[in-house]
Amino acid sequence: MPQKIRRVITGHDDSGKSIFIMDEYATAVKEMESMPGLALTDVWQTDQAPASNSGNNDATDRPVVLEPPQNGTIFRVVEFPPDSHWRDRADAHAAFDSIGAAHASDSESGDPMMHKTATVDYLIVLKGEIWAILEEGEVCLKQGDVMVQRGTNHSWSVRTDEPCLLAAVLVNATPV
Repeated sequence: MPQKIRRVITGHDDSGKSIFIMDEYATAVKEMESMPGLALTDVWQTDQAPASNSGNNDATDRPVVLEPPQNGTIFRVVEFPPDSHWRDRADAHAAFDSIGAAHASDSESGDPMMHKTATVDYLIVLKGEIWAILEEGEVCLKQGDVMVQRGTNHSWSVRTDEPCLLAAVLVNATPV
C-alpha cells in the first residue's frame, strides 16, 4: 500500500481572494502492478508555460503517466521499494507501458529500469536512500540530497531494507 501524501492546494474565490481549495490525500496514485511497492503519487500538474493559476479544478484528475504534457510539469512523489522486493521478478516493460511510457524504456540495457524521458527532473530525497544509476557511474542519494536529472538515460536502485520516498518536479524538455 503506497504511502498517503497529503496535499494542500490554494486558489481564488469569486472575488479573487486567496483560499484553500484542497486539503486531502492525493488521489492520483499509480502503484505498478508488475513492480509491487513502486508507486507514483501526482500532487499537481500544469499543461502550459507560463502555467495558469486560474480555476479551482483538480489538475491531477486524469490517469497517471510518466511524463508531463508538452510545455507542462508534474509534481510527484515516488515511493521506491527495496530492490529485494521486486528487482528480479518485475516486468519493467509492462510497468512503463502502464504509465504511457513504453517508448522510454531502454531495452538494450541490462538494467530493466533504465529509461530516458524528455524532461528536466528536480529530485529531493524525502526519506531513505536511493542509488541513481547512469550509463557511466552511479551515486547514492540520502535524505535531504537533491539531484537534477537532465534527460539522461537513468535507473534507480534501493539497496537497503527500507523504501525510499522521492519528491520530483518533472518539466517537459526538448530531448537531447
